[in-house]
Amino acid sequence: MLGEAIGGLLPSAIAVALSPIPIVGVVLVLGTPRARASGTAFALGWVFGLAALSTIVVLVLGSDVDHGTESGIEWFKVAVGIVFLAMAAKQWRKRPQDGEVAEMPRWMDSIASITAPRAAALGAGLSGANPKNLALTLAASASISEAGLDRTDTALAVFVYVALGSITVAGSVLLYLLSPQRAAHPLAAVGRFMSENSAVIMMVVLLLLGAKLLGDGLGGVASL
Repeated sequence: MLGEAIGGLLPSAIAVALSPIPIVGVVLVLGTPRARASGTAFALGWVFGLAALSTIVVLVLGSDVDHGTESGIEWFKVAVGIVFLAMAAKQWRKRPQDGEVAEMPRWMDSIASITAPRAAALGAGLSGANPKNLALTLAASASISEAGLDRTDTALAVFVYVALGSITVAGSVLLYLLSPQRAAHPLAAVGRFMSENSAVIMMVVLLLLGAKLLGDGLGGVASL
């Protein structure tokens, strides 16, 4: 059922949307002289990259998984859950200590002079070539495959995943386009918060999602 698939992919989509790095990135892009063009390009690139990644993963996983064999999907959930728990532990270990400033990627230093084409490429890279997004998309795709949807419902499920996963990036750009002056302060505040707490935010998200997937997978295996 489509509703079951959407319910299963919802945690992964929210985790993608709450990823601190792209949120900080889009806030920085919206602070450049070419904010309108570069911000829009960044959002479109993000959506395109996430849509392409989601489509590819769903097609590959759907072709490899026998929908009549539920055990394969349940064990896949267990494996992804363990990976997420390991990633959460890594995020916790690299969190800044008291008084330390969170280390941000070096590419952020060049955003001040970014052009629209480069912003689009950056957005696509952060969504489509991001290992965390790949893992999250794999988890979402497992829910879609397990639901046994037809092509139309599969496309709708992917659309919902991409839309929810893009809501923070695309929403920030839309807010800026509607009212640049009013958006400047809240966007800057969100960017600072995400920058200062990026490791902890991702640790909590990955921990919760990993525990859910591991529990669902083990429960599914036990019920077979």
